[in-house]
Amino acid sequence: MRTVGRYLPRLIDRELDTYLQGFGGVLVEGAKWCGKTWTGRHHANSAAYVDDPKVRAQADLVPKSVLDGASPRLIDEWQDAPVLWDVARRIIDDAPGRGLFIFTGSAAPPRQGTSHSGTGRFARLRMRPMSLFESGASSGLVSLQDLLNGQDFEPVVSELDYHAVVRLICRGGWPGSLGLSDPIALAMPRQYLTAVAQSDLQRLDGVGRDPGRVRAVLAALARNTATQARLGIIHQDSLVERDQQEAGSPSTTRRYLRALDQIFVLDDLPGWIFSLRSRTQMRSSPKRHLADPSLAVAALGATPAKLEADPNTTGFLFESLCVRDLRVYAQACQADVSHYRDNKGLEADAIVEGLDNKWGAIEVKLGRAQVDQAAQNLLRLRKKLTGVSELAPPAFLMVLTATTGLAHTRPDGVHVVPIDCLGP
Repeated sequence: MRTVGRYLPRLIDRELDTYLQGFGGVLVEGAKWCGKTWTGRHHANSAAYVDDPKVRAQADLVPKSVLDGASPRLIDEWQDAPVLWDVARRIIDDAPGRGLFIFTGSAAPPRQGTSHSGTGRFARLRMRPMSLFESGASSGLVSLQDLLNGQDFEPVVSELDYHAVVRLICRGGWPGSLGLSDPIALAMPRQYLTAVAQSDLQRLDGVGRDPGRVRAVLAALARNTATQARLGIIHQDSLVERDQQEAGSPSTTRRYLRALDQIFVLDDLPGWIFSLRSRTQMRSSPKRHLADPSLAVAALGATPAKLEADPNTTGFLFESLCVRDLRVYAQACQADVSHYRDNKGLEADAIVEGLDNKWGAIEVKLGRAQVDQAAQNLLRLRKKLTGVSELAPPAFLMVLTATTGLAHTRPDGVHVVPIDCLGP
């Protein structure tokens, strides 16, 4: 089988094809609505949808029958019937072929639901909402892979302005919203959070959670987007939304955060630790991000008009959009994304590090007026890390922007790239 209608290619497609050639199955995980089912159908020759009650009942009675079909066979939302994992693993062990199954999941199942991790049988892929390049909002003429290889690029004209950036933040990277009018597209993240609060966390593990408290935690996370807010700050900020007598303890907030992470709504960016032996004291706590900046917009109850009048908040949300896209592009380059901050306050909003120890540092700035300061910060970072024995010089330094109008390289070697020019 193949997807009905026109399938818009995703960067994960190549990875999925590659892993299907080397593993018995591939597990694609990510937030709901990010496109896992469409991508799975595009690569599969048969499918079973476990969120269908009839299929789930069949899985309880005769799990192997759900797995019977032309390969690769898509098993969509497999976490609703965890028994299928172990049965598939046994089939893979008994079969000489590769590419038998594509499992997709929007939640991590309880550990007691499976007896085997799938190591050696299943490859794992993380899927995120669409990047601007995938949705057609970025030309992709400045390649992240080329930057990691130390290559220059020709100047590229950007089409973005402040109004357009706010619109992209609020609409988000949801494949289902492509082609829809703004009012409908803007309603989708709000409906997403309603489902998270009222049903998705309950379905995760059967534990009852107060929908109002879920929304309070989500709002606290949104207010702290792109910051290193620790548990205590998230907990205290959630009290703004709830009566303090009903708010519970920080340990309750921790459990809510863990549950949001298990359904891939929380997508924190880890700190960069480039050497365990380094004398540089790192502040490696993660930066807070939701799976898509539009979810933060919805959790805040914001609108495009409100954000246009609040460039400070928009700046943090723009950073979250950039981090989302960088992670998608970096994954396609077999690279990782983290952030850097040391005990002296020197920082970089994103570090992209490839398998061959090539790396680049990125500062995210919304407007033209902030570029000089960001470039100087990156140059200080390069100077500080020069000479660290375990670390090669950076392959690139980049200020990722929204409204500078042109992707170009400054005389000091720092690249200035509008986000609608960046691609894999």
